[in-house]
Amino acid sequence: MKDLGLLFLRVSSAVLMLTHGFPKFEKLIAGNFEFGDPFGIGAAPSLFLAVLGEFVFPILVILGFKTRWATVPTIITMLVAALIVHGSDPFSVKEKAILFLVAFTSILLLGPGRYSLDKK
Repeated sequence: MKDLGLLFLRVSSAVLMLTHGFPKFEKLIAGNFEFGDPFGIGAAPSLFLAVLGEFVFPILVILGFKTRWATVPTIITMLVAALIVHGSDPFSVKEKAILFLVAFTSILLLGPGRYSLDKK
């Protein structure tokens, strides 16, 4: 039952993250690099890093491939979203990023479970 719960946590969290990452991925592919630049590295690199954290690595989490490592970029992305991008916003605005942060940190700590490519 534990492994089924880990599968549910892993897949549901990552699929929900994809709903945020896919529009950014489309934006990147279309060549529209208008995006926030919280670290002063440029809008295009910031968008690329957000696409990695919100689209590419969540796909690996869904598959359960290199799962613990794949959660790290998403965790970092959600830390940036919650603490920097929405740092001065009310809690209700940054709550979504914090929930994703909690979910992906749980996956990092618990691992992917039996139903994953990591365990095959």
